[in-house]
Amino acid sequence: MAIDLSVLDEDQRVAAEAPRGPVCILAGAGTGKTRTITYRIANMIDRGQIAPNKVLAVTFTQRAAGEMRDRLRTMGIGGVQARTFHAAAMRQLQYFWPQIAGDLPWRLLDNKFPLVGRAARAAGLDTGKEMVRDLLSEIEWAKSSVIGPDDYVERIGESPRTPPADAAKVAQVYRLYEEAKTSPEGMLLDFDDLLLHVAGALENAPAVAEEFRAQYQSFVVDEYQDVTPLQQRVLEGWLGERDDLTVVGDANQTIYSFTGATPDYLLNFSRTYDHATVVKLQRDYRSTVEVTDLANRVIGEAKGRVAGTRLELIGMRGHGPEPTFNAYDDEPSEARAVAAAIRKLLDSGVPAREIAVLYRINAQSAAFEAALSDAGIIYQVRGGEGFFQRAEIREAIAVLVRASNRSDLPEDPVAVARAAFAPLGLTQAEPEGAQARERWQTLGALVDLIEEIVRTQEAATLPEVLRSLRRRAEAKQPPAVDGVTLASLHAAKGLEWDAVFLVGLVENTLPISHAVKAGEEQIEEERRLFYVGVTRAREHLHLSWSLARQEGGRKSRSRSRFLDGLVPQLDVEQSPQRLKRNKRCRVCGNPLFSPAEKSLGRHEDCEPSYDEAVLAALKRWRLDVSRAAGQPAFMVFSDATLIAIAEEMPASEAELLGISGVGPVKVDNYGEGVLATLAEFR
Repeated sequence: MAIDLSVLDEDQRVAAEAPRGPVCILAGAGTGKTRTITYRIANMIDRGQIAPNKVLAVTFTQRAAGEMRDRLRTMGIGGVQARTFHAAAMRQLQYFWPQIAGDLPWRLLDNKFPLVGRAARAAGLDTGKEMVRDLLSEIEWAKSSVIGPDDYVERIGESPRTPPADAAKVAQVYRLYEEAKTSPEGMLLDFDDLLLHVAGALENAPAVAEEFRAQYQSFVVDEYQDVTPLQQRVLEGWLGERDDLTVVGDANQTIYSFTGATPDYLLNFSRTYDHATVVKLQRDYRSTVEVTDLANRVIGEAKGRVAGTRLELIGMRGHGPEPTFNAYDDEPSEARAVAAAIRKLLDSGVPAREIAVLYRINAQSAAFEAALSDAGIIYQVRGGEGFFQRAEIREAIAVLVRASNRSDLPEDPVAVARAAFAPLGLTQAEPEGAQARERWQTLGALVDLIEEIVRTQEAATLPEVLRSLRRRAEAKQPPAVDGVTLASLHAAKGLEWDAVFLVGLVENTLPISHAVKAGEEQIEEERRLFYVGVTRAREHLHLSWSLARQEGGRKSRSRSRFLDGLVPQLDVEQSPQRLKRNKRCRVCGNPLFSPAEKSLGRHEDCEPSYDEAVLAALKRWRLDVSRAAGQPAFMVFSDATLIAIAEEMPASEAELLGISGVGPVKVDNYGEGVLATLAEFR
């Protein structure tokens, strides 16, 4: 059957009809990228330019691969291989293994945790679940970044990434883990090893490379902004000297750098292939004009290299309701208001499956699960278990059950819970590791829930609290039920709904606290994550945040900096109590409202009371010191302290000691370096 390209818009058709060779499709959210690359593949086959079985299309999820195969079959095209990177590598390795390893057997390692745990113990590190998971994630990042154990210490020192433990210890764990996978009886291969061995075979075994390249001659890679260096190495092995490659991506949706993904290959495509066809898809068929306008404003504030490639979305669905912005006194009030708004949408005919509540971290789901349950609204949690099904929550409740059988504990259930959860990971300060942070936040949410149960007099004793928690857990709907979707922003990537509620939009949640500490590059990734959330909505978009975590709590939260310029301060944010607590400008003395201004310590239009060059030099010194020590920069000095030092320009350790945020230990550790840095500007 002939392929009818008239169904494509002008830009999509240019991409579909581009000649064989390097083609880069920059496709914004909702612009029909899957449709476009499907038609491109079908058109090349229909014109006899390539046989179906000579095409390998690579996607990032099995769902996307299945969707592409289904669309091609509907168009009468069969035989095209559409797989994920790992699935393609697995199939190739199974076929080529005897040629590269002979009779040495191998099998896939589907659970790396025990091996990493034993390696951590041998290296003298903590073997708790969170530490082992963080070490496992670090090893996966290193392998995806093509960094071996011997190079890890040097490369992590050049990176803004903070290792989960001393870098030398992490390298030792990495090395021990790799050694444990190899024995005379055979090899254990993890998913990254599949890619490493395929790349090695293509690079070092000419017969393997020749046979593979005779099989596949044209390649398509989706979500190219999220390719890792290891995946790119495999892709280059597949291609050899050829350039029959189509890539599709959007640098504005790069949100997986923590796994090693980088948009550099997408951004550099036209430099790598100076004869490439580059097509921009900017007509958004998913969202209304109002949603796309907001998305453009959000990404329009982006900074850094990715910002220079942003696409300007054009809403093609016509007009719809304006996005709403709401601030609430506290998180339970926010959750109840969201549940009430969802009820109105359901009553107006919007299906439950077309409504989503999106948040930055899974720990935020608890309040919204409770509010939806109380409102009788069926929901499902995507990309994670329901709150009460999480392992750390089950463990915490089991600890409380044991505590309820004791007679020597305080009568206050909240105090008992805080003490009981401390050994489980609920430390006073937020921990550094990603897994530890997730556990810390989730346990904190459980304590907040217990506090709410006690405060509202739903229960007074620990046994009563446990019964209340059990009732709440039993009231939850199973995840498989068709209902309103609750999901993290990362889990929502690639999905869309008629109505989207972006909730919990406060500083240190979006952007997340460790991104704020890491600096601009990570903050910009958080902005892109916000952009991804906005562009999930087809028609209804509601954005909200709360000033306190608990009802009656101190309203100390600030709205996300990403809302600056999108909506003015709301009445609830301008109460006399909040204005009294606001930080004030170092220059004019007036209150500071936005997080960006608070981090500067002044309004953006107020001239700084220090030399910007001095502050920049202090930050460079701090970065060098923090990297040498293998710790985050803020642990040396905070930005606010560096600004104070730049303002005061102390000439001695005694003067340095008089600055807020600088104590005797800091002077002993860093005083000489600070004064030497300042001396260059005297």
